[in-house]
Amino acid sequence: MPLYRDEAIVLRVQKLGEADRIATLLTRGHGKIRAVAKGVRRTSSRFGARLEPFSHVDLQLATGRTLDVVTQAVSIAAYGEGIVSDYARYTTGAVILETADRLVVEEKEPATQHHLLLAGALRVLSSGERTPGLVLDSFFLRSLAISGYAPSFDDCAKCGEPGPHRAFNPAAGGMVCSTCRPPASTMPSQATVTLLAALLTGDWPTAERTDPRTRREATTLVSAFTTYHLDRLRSLRHLDLTPTTAPQLNLN
Repeated sequence: MPLYRDEAIVLRVQKLGEADRIATLLTRGHGKIRAVAKGVRRTSSRFGARLEPFSHVDLQLATGRTLDVVTQAVSIAAYGEGIVSDYARYTTGAVILETADRLVVEEKEPATQHHLLLAGALRVLSSGERTPGLVLDSFFLRSLAISGYAPSFDDCAKCGEPGPHRAFNPAAGGMVCSTCRPPASTMPSQATVTLLAALLTGDWPTAERTDPRTRREATTLVSAFTTYHLDRLRSLRHLDLTPTTAPQLNLN
């Protein structure tokens, strides 16, 4: 079987038979792939711990008829070590992985931007240097933008009239002018709109200067925008952004 190498982040795993797993991977060069890791659930496995969700790995794979096969795995970064020990980070990370899985639909189609964004989000989440809620909202907005659903937080999302504008509508694509404003649009504060724009562009100094009330309003709008494009994410029901320490979670 032909061999190839790629960097990958493990999105999810499922059991296969007595000792194997199927890993869903978001790779840098080949997009999303599913691959069999043979014998990975045995204690003697050479790379079992390297193929857990949140892991960033350098893989060698063999091309198969239906599923590729992992033949080598070298750890690049074990982001899970800094994520699963804290419940807020873990639930946030689970939503991030599901979002990436949902947005990258076609297998073996290049998705380099999605891979790089996911790696960066997991690195920051694992380190604890950013608030999990801000990391998640930024990931939502930026990953949707990569997928072609970039929200507008300045010009009118419908007619392009220069802003600032007062109304926000998820179905319209962001901020809208008074002429284009659909029914049931919300009227966020200017501080919230500024925060949303900062999260979209990665302006962390601006984002981190905001107060809790502004962040809560921004999260509500980001959730509405994300739900409009992705429907409901299953992992959201477990989301808890209260920093607490939890025991190691079983990812099998």
